[in-house]
Amino acid sequence: MIERYTLPEMGAIWSLENKFQKWLDVEIAVCEVHSEDGVIPENALEEIKSKAAFTVERINEIEKTTDHDVIAFTTNLAENIGDAARFVHYGLTSSDVVDTANALLLKESCEVLLEKVDALLEVLKRRAFEFKDTPQIGRTHGIHAEPTAFGMTFALWFAEMRRNKERLEKAKDLIAVGKISGAVGAFAHLDPEVEERVCAKLGIKAAEVSTQVIQRDRYAEYLCTLAIIASSLEKFALQVRHWQRTEVREAQEKFKTGQKGSSAMPHKRNPILSERICGMARTIRANSIVGLENIALWHERDISHSSAERIVLPDSSAALDYILAKTTGLLDTLIVYPENMLKNLNATRGLVFSGQLLLALTQKGVSREEAYVLTQRSAMKVWDEGGEYRDLVSKDEDISSRLSTEEIESIFDVKHYLRNVKKVFARVFN
Repeated sequence: MIERYTLPEMGAIWSLENKFQKWLDVEIAVCEVHSEDGVIPENALEEIKSKAAFTVERINEIEKTTDHDVIAFTTNLAENIGDAARFVHYGLTSSDVVDTANALLLKESCEVLLEKVDALLEVLKRRAFEFKDTPQIGRTHGIHAEPTAFGMTFALWFAEMRRNKERLEKAKDLIAVGKISGAVGAFAHLDPEVEERVCAKLGIKAAEVSTQVIQRDRYAEYLCTLAIIASSLEKFALQVRHWQRTEVREAQEKFKTGQKGSSAMPHKRNPILSERICGMARTIRANSIVGLENIALWHERDISHSSAERIVLPDSSAALDYILAKTTGLLDTLIVYPENMLKNLNATRGLVFSGQLLLALTQKGVSREEAYVLTQRSAMKVWDEGGEYRDLVSKDEDISSRLSTEEIESIFDVKHYLRNVKKVFARVFN
């Protein structure tokens, strides 16, 4: 099993305690810049830094009166700081603090998610090489198509998750942006240099331009990135659900001792984890719509986005964190049945080799149209009357007169279909 991760858990990142701490980090960084510029006396800065403290309980209590969380926060700070508190929040508007702190929270979230993505990539790579040469029937439209390698699926997923990692890294860079530009973003009370220096202290970039808020296309891209990653995880889990179907049974979730599948049917082994991943992915996708809706705000700002963001930012971050870990565990312990894969591959009695037969006939000078008719003729007999496709092909004079016994035998060799898997793996894993 994959070991637990060392970065902070997502729930701790989005706790009220951490949110207010990030607000305080922003306030302190602004005070430090003001002190460097002589706006705040040095002794006042030291008093602020040594005495600034808050409790979630006290902030909530004050907010019952103020109906304004940032004012409740600064009031609680003032109760602890004393006279020097008059320099706290100097020249700022609430969104200077909230949006800049959001950048810190979202950046932390991305760091946790990226570590989870790396853990999943590790599992996908290992399982890809584990089953690189394991034959499996490929399916299109849910119908048997041509043979492939089971490991190809994990290689495909690895490449997709690598793209998702690139998307998440881009989103992290995009949302790690703060603003200290005032009530309408015009720097009426502070110089833009203050914003740049504050953001540098916090390890983020300053927005090139803002209104009272950071523009919400940034948050929308973050939420849409999470939705894409969740959709990939749903894709993986949905495939596991198909493999676990009784009629297929090529792979299944690990079923631990004492686990129960059904209250009514003791024999059941249901793909509950895969189904949970699929269900939670829907929620993450739905939340991305909220992010898109929040882009359009009135003039320099309204607060229609604020209430929704308090739900979708932590919820989507936490939900993706959860299903990333669950998907990693699911695929890490996935039970695979290669013998059932071979059985299923042979279930259509050789029909899946029809494409290679078609090509072999065209190589003998038969037109593609005629070759298709000859190949399909025996195939339809197998569908409708039974029998082995290879036997019917061998007895068809129109085919056997053009292809030798050895050539027909080679057409039905599954190794032919896997001959380039090694080259694909070289491209994916390099």
